[in-house]
Amino acid sequence: MKRPAKLSAADRELIAAANAAIAKRYRDDWQEVGAALRTRSGKIFTGVNLDAYLGRMAVCAEAVALGRAVVDLGEAGIETIVAVRHPSPTERDQAIAVVSPCGACRELIFDYDPRARVIVPNGKSPGVVPIGDLLPNKYRRGSEG
Repeated sequence: MKRPAKLSAADRELIAAANAAIAKRYRDDWQEVGAALRTRSGKIFTGVNLDAYLGRMAVCAEAVALGRAVVDLGEAGIETIVAVRHPSPTERDQAIAVVSPCGACRELIFDYDPRARVIVPNGKSPGVVPIGDLLPNKYRRGSEG
């Protein structure tokens, strides 16, 4: 993977939106991840993960944010997306931090916009990478490859 690009002011605004979403809706062991995405038209959508007692029924925050965007705008494209994690009350460091999307979310993001940018952890300061850098050799159906 290439070295992540530095954050722009718009990227920092997106992180703040994700932080605000999870800070507002955090529930220990229930909702701990927030996400924000900016569509190619510039509109920001947020979401939080939806946990479930049956783990495989859980829905990631990125999918919730994308679903909200699709409901409101249709497939408007993902310019940039970010996920953040709220620490549990027992963790020493209580800072909300950028996290990488899980494998399923990487697939989903790529499926909806293969040109999407993703904000990822990068040492002390997050950076930005193209979704393709997080998902090499992406699976494609039939003649799409």
